Amino acid sequence: MNDLTRLADEHLAQALRAEHGRSAHLFLRDGPLRQSVIALAGGARLEEHEAPPAASLQVLRGEVRVRWGGEDVALRAGQVAKVPQERHDLTAVSDAVVLLTSVTATPEPVVVYDTRRTAGPE
Repeated sequence: MNDLTRLADEHLAQALRAEHGRSAHLFLRDGPLRQSVIALAGGARLEEHEAPPAASLQVLRGEVRVRWGGEDVALRAGQVAKVPQERHDLTAVSDAVVLLTSVTATPEPVVVYDTRRTAGPE
């Protein structure tokens, strides 16, 4: 079991000391499911990147902005949003910690073929 409060404290302290203003930790991996804590010092940015097949972002502390296409969404502590399914970036408006929950793969659809022959009138 992981303590999100402790992880948030630790990684925000690391982000504030880091030259690039970021610290992240993947703490849960279960099949295609991933959960990571990402801490950003105010003004730090995760440059534009691809989205996983499915993901959500929950702000644990502070405020962040997610930008993609023509959209620009602000999220504050306690808010959660779906991660857009296109290239996007993330900027910390203030010192911030987010919980990223992602699915790294989606199952292929199951296709069932009926290989039985049906007998018709002869």
